[in-house]
Amino acid sequence: GAVTDRFSPRAVMLISDIARLVLTAVLAVLVLTGTLQVWMLYGFAFVFGFVSGFFMPAAMAILPAIVPEKDLQGGNALEQGTAQIVGIVGPVLAGGLIALFTSAGQKAASTDQEAIGLALVFDALTFAVSVVTLWLIRTRPVARSTADGSEQSVWQSMKIGLRYAWERPILRMLLILIAALNVLTVGPLVVGIPVLANERLAEGAAGFGIIMAAISVGNLIGIVVAGMVRSYRGTGVLTLLLVIIFGAGMIAMGFISSTWTGATIMLLMGLGNGYLSIRLITYLQLRTPADLLGRIMSLILFANIGLAPLSQAAAGALSKASLTWLFV
Repeated sequence: GAVTDRFSPRAVMLISDIARLVLTAVLAVLVLTGTLQVWMLYGFAFVFGFVSGFFMPAAMAILPAIVPEKDLQGGNALEQGTAQIVGIVGPVLAGGLIALFTSAGQKAASTDQEAIGLALVFDALTFAVSVVTLWLIRTRPVARSTADGSEQSVWQSMKIGLRYAWERPILRMLLILIAALNVLTVGPLVVGIPVLANERLAEGAAGFGIIMAAISVGNLIGIVVAGMVRSYRGTGVLTLLLVIIFGAGMIAMGFISSTWTGATIMLLMGLGNGYLSIRLITYLQLRTPADLLGRIMSLILFANIGLAPLSQAAAGALSKASLTWLFV
Protein backbone atom coordinates (compact mmCIF):
# COMPACT_ATOMS: atom_id res chain seq x y z
CA GLY A 1 0.00 0.00 0.00
CA ALA A 2 2.82 2.43 0.87
CA VAL A 3 4.61 1.64 -2.40
CA THR A 4 1.37 2.22 -4.33
CA ASP A 5 0.94 5.66 -2.72
CA ARG A 6 4.61 6.53 -3.29
CA PHE A 7 4.59 5.88 -7.02
CA SER A 8 1.14 5.28 -8.56
CA PRO A 9 -1.38 2.40 -8.60
CA ARG A 10 -0.97 2.09 -12.37
CA ALA A 11 2.82 1.79 -12.16
CA VAL A 12 2.62 -0.82 -9.39
CA MET A 13 0.01 -2.83 -11.31
CA LEU A 14 2.10 -2.72 -14.49
CA ILE A 15 5.28 -3.92 -12.74
CA SER A 16 3.32 -6.61 -10.90
CA ASP A 17 1.75 -7.94 -14.10
CA ILE A 18 5.06 -7.90 -15.98
CA ALA A 19 6.64 -9.86 -13.11
CA ARG A 20 3.78 -12.37 -13.07
CA LEU A 21 3.98 -12.72 -16.85
CA VAL A 22 7.67 -13.65 -16.55
CA LEU A 23 7.03 -15.99 -13.60
CA THR A 24 4.22 -17.82 -15.40
CA ALA A 25 6.26 -18.08 -18.62
CA VAL A 26 9.20 -19.56 -16.67
CA LEU A 27 6.87 -22.04 -14.98
CA ALA A 28 5.46 -23.04 -18.39
CA VAL A 29 8.97 -23.66 -19.73
CA LEU A 30 9.88 -25.77 -16.67
CA VAL A 31 6.73 -27.87 -17.11
CA LEU A 32 7.17 -28.29 -20.89
CA THR A 33 10.84 -29.30 -20.51
CA GLY A 34 10.09 -31.70 -17.65
CA THR A 35 12.52 -29.96 -15.29
CA LEU A 36 10.00 -28.73 -12.71
CA GLN A 37 10.61 -29.93 -9.14
CA VAL A 38 8.33 -29.55 -6.13
CA TRP A 39 10.57 -27.00 -4.38
CA MET A 40 10.43 -24.82 -7.50
CA LEU A 41 6.62 -24.90 -7.36
CA TYR A 42 6.68 -23.79 -3.71
CA GLY A 43 9.07 -20.97 -4.61
CA PHE A 44 6.89 -19.93 -7.54
CA ALA A 45 3.76 -19.89 -5.34
CA PHE A 46 5.50 -17.73 -2.73
CA VAL A 47 6.94 -15.19 -5.17
CA PHE A 48 3.74 -15.08 -7.23
CA GLY A 49 1.72 -14.43 -4.07
CA PHE A 50 4.19 -11.76 -2.95
CA VAL A 51 3.92 -9.91 -6.28
CA SER A 52 0.11 -10.27 -6.28
CA GLY A 53 0.11 -8.65 -2.83
CA PHE A 54 1.33 -5.42 -4.47
CA PHE A 55 -1.25 -5.63 -7.27
CA MET A 56 -4.41 -6.01 -5.17
CA PRO A 57 -4.36 -2.78 -3.11
CA ALA A 58 -3.22 -0.87 -6.20
CA ALA A 59 -6.22 -2.23 -8.14
CA MET A 60 -8.56 -0.99 -5.39
CA ALA A 61 -6.79 2.40 -5.14
CA ILE A 62 -6.76 3.19 -8.86
CA LEU A 63 -10.53 3.21 -9.38
CA PRO A 64 -11.31 6.67 -7.89
CA ALA A 65 -8.72 8.14 -10.29
CA ILE A 66 -10.49 6.61 -13.31
CA VAL A 67 -14.21 6.56 -12.51
CA PRO A 68 -16.34 9.66 -11.74
CA GLU A 69 -17.53 9.76 -8.11
CA LYS A 70 -21.17 9.17 -9.07
CA ASP A 71 -20.18 5.92 -10.83
CA LEU A 72 -17.64 4.72 -8.25
CA GLN A 73 -19.92 2.12 -6.63
CA GLY A 74 -20.82 0.77 -10.07
CA GLY A 75 -17.12 0.64 -10.97
CA ASN A 76 -16.33 -1.32 -7.80
CA ALA A 77 -19.20 -3.69 -8.57
CA LEU A 78 -17.93 -4.24 -12.11
CA GLU A 79 -14.39 -4.92 -10.89
CA GLN A 80 -15.41 -7.24 -8.02
CA GLY A 81 -18.14 -8.92 -10.09
CA THR A 82 -15.62 -9.71 -12.81
CA ALA A 83 -13.33 -11.25 -10.18
CA GLN A 84 -16.22 -13.43 -8.94
CA ILE A 85 -17.01 -14.63 -12.48
CA VAL A 86 -13.35 -15.31 -13.24
CA GLY A 87 -13.07 -17.28 -9.99
CA ILE A 88 -15.82 -19.56 -11.29
CA VAL A 89 -14.88 -19.67 -14.99
CA GLY A 90 -11.07 -19.75 -14.61
CA PRO A 91 -10.67 -23.30 -13.24
CA VAL A 92 -13.23 -24.59 -15.79
CA LEU A 93 -11.34 -22.89 -18.63
CA ALA A 94 -8.00 -24.26 -17.38
CA GLY A 95 -9.39 -27.79 -17.13
CA GLY A 96 -10.95 -27.47 -20.57
CA LEU A 97 -7.70 -26.30 -22.15
CA ILE A 98 -5.75 -29.15 -20.55
CA ALA A 99 -8.35 -31.67 -21.75
CA LEU A 100 -8.31 -30.15 -25.26
CA PHE A 101 -4.52 -30.23 -25.56
CA THR A 102 -4.43 -33.76 -24.13
CA SER A 103 -7.00 -35.07 -26.64
CA ALA A 104 -5.06 -33.41 -29.46
CA GLY A 105 -1.89 -35.28 -28.42
CA GLN A 106 -0.82 -38.85 -29.05
CA LYS A 107 -1.84 -40.15 -25.59
CA ALA A 108 1.81 -40.54 -24.66
CA ALA A 109 2.93 -40.51 -21.03
CA SER A 110 4.10 -36.90 -21.37
CA THR A 111 0.89 -35.62 -23.00
CA ASP A 112 -0.74 -34.43 -19.76
CA GLN A 113 2.42 -32.55 -18.80
CA GLU A 114 2.57 -30.86 -22.22
CA ALA A 115 -1.11 -29.92 -21.97
CA ILE A 116 -0.55 -28.29 -18.56
CA GLY A 117 2.47 -26.43 -19.94
CA LEU A 118 0.45 -25.12 -22.91
CA ALA A 119 -2.32 -24.00 -20.54
CA LEU A 120 0.32 -22.06 -18.58
CA VAL A 121 1.54 -20.46 -21.83
CA PHE A 122 -2.05 -19.31 -22.42
CA ASP A 123 -2.10 -17.97 -18.85
CA ALA A 124 1.12 -16.00 -19.49
CA LEU A 125 -0.47 -14.47 -22.59
CA THR A 126 -3.39 -13.20 -20.49
CA PHE A 127 -0.91 -11.24 -18.38
CA ALA A 128 0.46 -9.72 -21.61
CA VAL A 129 -3.08 -8.56 -22.46
CA SER A 130 -3.38 -7.08 -18.95
CA VAL A 131 -0.09 -5.21 -19.36
CA VAL A 132 -1.34 -3.65 -22.62
CA THR A 133 -4.67 -2.57 -21.14
CA LEU A 134 -2.96 -1.07 -18.08
CA TRP A 135 -0.56 0.80 -20.36
CA LEU A 136 -3.57 2.36 -22.15
CA ILE A 137 -5.19 3.57 -18.89
CA ARG A 138 -4.95 7.30 -18.20
CA THR A 139 -5.63 8.41 -14.62
CA ARG A 140 -6.32 11.82 -13.10
CA PRO A 141 -3.34 13.32 -11.21
CA VAL A 142 -3.41 12.77 -7.44
CA ALA A 143 -3.05 15.76 -5.11
CA ARG A 144 -0.47 14.91 -2.47
CA SER A 145 -0.74 16.23 1.08
CA THR A 146 2.21 18.05 2.64
CA ALA A 147 2.11 15.67 5.62
CA ASP A 148 2.89 12.73 3.38
CA GLY A 149 5.23 14.02 0.73
CA SER A 150 7.60 12.03 -1.40
CA GLU A 151 10.46 12.79 1.01
CA GLN A 152 9.01 10.25 3.46
CA SER A 153 10.52 6.76 3.47
CA VAL A 154 8.29 3.76 2.79
CA TRP A 155 8.49 2.79 6.49
CA GLN A 156 7.45 6.29 7.55
CA SER A 157 4.63 6.20 5.02
CA MET A 158 3.42 2.91 6.52
CA LYS A 159 3.38 4.48 9.99
CA ILE A 160 1.44 7.48 8.69
CA GLY A 161 -1.13 5.18 7.08
CA LEU A 162 -1.55 3.10 10.24
CA ARG A 163 -1.85 6.22 12.38
CA TYR A 164 -4.43 7.72 10.00
CA ALA A 165 -6.55 4.55 10.16
CA TRP A 166 -6.33 4.30 13.96
CA GLU A 167 -7.12 7.95 14.65
CA ARG A 168 -10.35 7.94 12.58
CA PRO A 169 -13.03 6.24 14.74
CA ILE A 170 -15.23 5.12 11.82
CA LEU A 171 -12.30 3.74 9.84
CA ARG A 172 -10.84 2.05 12.92
CA MET A 173 -14.18 0.43 13.77
CA LEU A 174 -14.73 -0.74 10.18
CA LEU A 175 -11.28 -2.36 10.08
CA ILE A 176 -11.91 -4.11 13.40
CA LEU A 177 -15.36 -5.22 12.22
CA ILE A 178 -14.08 -6.56 8.88
CA ALA A 179 -11.23 -8.41 10.61
CA ALA A 180 -13.59 -9.90 13.21
CA LEU A 181 -16.12 -10.99 10.58
CA ASN A 182 -13.43 -12.73 8.56
CA VAL A 183 -11.82 -14.46 11.55
CA LEU A 184 -15.22 -15.67 12.78
CA THR A 185 -16.74 -16.71 9.43
CA VAL A 186 -14.02 -17.69 6.94
CA GLY A 187 -12.77 -20.67 8.98
CA PRO A 188 -16.21 -22.17 9.69
CA LEU A 189 -17.17 -21.76 6.02
CA VAL A 190 -13.96 -23.11 4.47
CA VAL A 191 -13.30 -25.85 7.06
CA GLY A 192 -16.72 -26.43 8.63
CA ILE A 193 -18.88 -26.83 5.52
CA PRO A 194 -16.85 -29.74 4.05
CA VAL A 195 -17.09 -31.53 7.43
CA LEU A 196 -20.81 -30.71 7.62
CA ALA A 197 -21.38 -32.09 4.11
CA ASN A 198 -19.47 -35.28 4.94
CA GLU A 199 -21.15 -35.95 8.29
CA ARG A 200 -24.72 -34.65 7.92
CA LEU A 201 -25.73 -34.18 4.29
CA ALA A 202 -27.06 -37.10 2.24
CA GLU A 203 -25.49 -35.68 -0.93
CA GLY A 204 -21.99 -35.59 0.60
CA ALA A 205 -19.48 -33.98 -1.76
CA ALA A 206 -22.25 -32.91 -4.14
CA GLY A 207 -23.95 -31.13 -1.23
CA PHE A 208 -20.70 -29.33 -0.49
CA GLY A 209 -20.50 -28.20 -4.12
CA ILE A 210 -24.10 -26.95 -4.11
CA ILE A 211 -23.59 -24.91 -0.92
CA MET A 212 -20.33 -23.37 -2.13
CA ALA A 213 -21.94 -22.52 -5.48
CA ALA A 214 -24.80 -20.84 -3.59
CA ILE A 215 -22.28 -18.60 -1.79
CA SER A 216 -20.68 -17.56 -5.10
CA VAL A 217 -24.02 -16.91 -6.79
CA GLY A 218 -25.23 -14.89 -3.80
CA ASN A 219 -22.04 -12.83 -3.79
CA LEU A 220 -22.38 -12.10 -7.49
CA ILE A 221 -26.05 -11.04 -7.17
CA GLY A 222 -25.19 -8.81 -4.19
CA ILE A 223 -22.36 -7.17 -6.15
CA VAL A 224 -24.61 -6.54 -9.17
CA VAL A 225 -27.35 -5.03 -6.99
CA ALA A 226 -24.79 -2.79 -5.25
CA GLY A 227 -23.59 -1.58 -8.65
CA MET A 228 -27.12 -0.39 -9.46
CA VAL A 229 -27.36 1.76 -6.29
CA ARG A 230 -25.78 5.21 -6.21
CA SER A 231 -26.80 6.31 -2.73
CA TYR A 232 -24.35 5.81 0.15
CA ARG A 233 -26.74 6.87 2.91
CA GLY A 234 -27.53 4.47 5.74
CA THR A 235 -24.30 2.47 5.31
CA GLY A 236 -23.81 2.22 9.09
CA VAL A 237 -27.33 0.92 9.83
CA LEU A 238 -27.15 -1.45 6.86
CA THR A 239 -23.80 -2.80 8.08
CA LEU A 240 -25.19 -3.53 11.56
CA LEU A 241 -28.31 -5.20 10.11
CA LEU A 242 -26.31 -7.44 7.77
CA VAL A 243 -23.85 -8.41 10.53
CA ILE A 244 -26.83 -9.58 12.63
CA ILE A 245 -28.10 -11.57 9.63
CA PHE A 246 -24.64 -13.10 9.10
CA GLY A 247 -24.57 -14.17 12.75
CA ALA A 248 -28.05 -15.72 12.57
CA GLY A 249 -27.10 -17.54 9.35
CA MET A 250 -23.93 -18.97 10.86
CA ILE A 251 -25.82 -20.24 13.93
CA ALA A 252 -28.47 -21.82 11.68
CA MET A 253 -25.75 -23.64 9.69
CA GLY A 254 -24.72 -25.45 12.88
CA PHE A 255 -28.08 -27.23 13.04
CA ILE A 256 -28.96 -28.05 9.41
CA SER A 257 -29.18 -31.52 7.91
CA SER A 258 -30.53 -30.53 4.48
CA THR A 259 -28.35 -29.43 1.56
CA TRP A 260 -30.98 -27.08 0.16
CA THR A 261 -31.56 -25.41 3.52
CA GLY A 262 -27.83 -24.81 3.79
CA ALA A 263 -27.69 -23.55 0.20
CA THR A 264 -30.55 -21.10 0.85
CA ILE A 265 -28.83 -19.73 3.97
CA MET A 266 -25.52 -19.37 2.14
CA LEU A 267 -27.20 -17.74 -0.87
CA LEU A 268 -28.69 -15.06 1.39
CA MET A 269 -25.43 -14.58 3.31
CA GLY A 270 -23.49 -14.35 0.04
CA LEU A 271 -25.95 -11.79 -1.29
CA GLY A 272 -25.53 -9.64 1.83
CA ASN A 273 -21.75 -10.05 1.76
CA GLY A 274 -21.45 -9.05 -1.90
CA TYR A 275 -23.66 -6.01 -1.43
CA LEU A 276 -22.00 -4.89 1.80
CA SER A 277 -18.43 -5.31 0.52
CA ILE A 278 -19.07 -2.98 -2.42
CA ARG A 279 -20.81 -0.40 -0.22
CA LEU A 280 -17.96 -0.40 2.33
CA ILE A 281 -15.17 -0.24 -0.28
CA THR A 282 -16.88 2.70 -2.00
CA TYR A 283 -17.58 4.40 1.34
CA LEU A 284 -13.90 4.20 2.28
CA GLN A 285 -12.63 5.27 -1.15
CA LEU A 286 -14.78 8.41 -1.02
CA ARG A 287 -13.61 9.35 2.48
CA THR A 288 -9.89 8.59 2.19
CA PRO A 289 -7.37 11.14 0.83
CA ALA A 290 -6.15 10.02 -2.60
CA ASP A 291 -2.51 9.81 -1.48
CA LEU A 292 -3.44 7.41 1.36
CA LEU A 293 -5.74 5.12 -0.63
CA GLY A 294 -3.13 2.43 -1.32
CA ARG A 295 -2.34 2.02 2.39
CA ILE A 296 -5.97 2.04 3.53
CA MET A 297 -6.97 -0.47 0.83
CA SER A 298 -4.03 -2.70 1.84
CA LEU A 299 -5.30 -2.66 5.45
CA ILE A 300 -8.77 -3.68 4.21
CA LEU A 301 -7.21 -6.53 2.21
CA PHE A 302 -5.19 -7.65 5.23
CA ALA A 303 -8.36 -7.71 7.33
CA ASN A 304 -10.08 -9.66 4.53
CA ILE A 305 -7.36 -12.09 3.44
CA GLY A 306 -4.40 -11.92 5.79
CA LEU A 307 -6.24 -13.33 8.81
CA ALA A 308 -7.86 -16.22 6.90
CA PRO A 309 -5.14 -18.80 7.77
CA LEU A 310 -5.57 -18.06 11.49
CA SER A 311 -9.33 -18.50 11.17
CA GLN A 312 -8.99 -21.79 9.28
CA ALA A 313 -6.50 -23.23 11.79
CA ALA A 314 -8.79 -22.34 14.72
CA ALA A 315 -11.83 -23.74 12.91
CA GLY A 316 -10.04 -27.00 12.22
CA ALA A 317 -9.32 -27.46 15.92
CA LEU A 318 -12.83 -26.45 17.00
CA SER A 319 -14.55 -28.73 14.46
CA LYS A 320 -13.05 -31.77 16.22
CA ALA A 321 -14.72 -30.75 19.49
CA SER A 322 -18.16 -29.79 18.14
CA LEU A 323 -19.24 -28.94 14.59
CA THR A 324 -22.43 -27.28 15.86
CA TRP A 325 -20.60 -25.04 18.31
CA LEU A 326 -18.03 -24.15 15.67
CA PHE A 327 -20.77 -22.41 13.67
CA VAL A 328 -22.43 -20.95 16.77
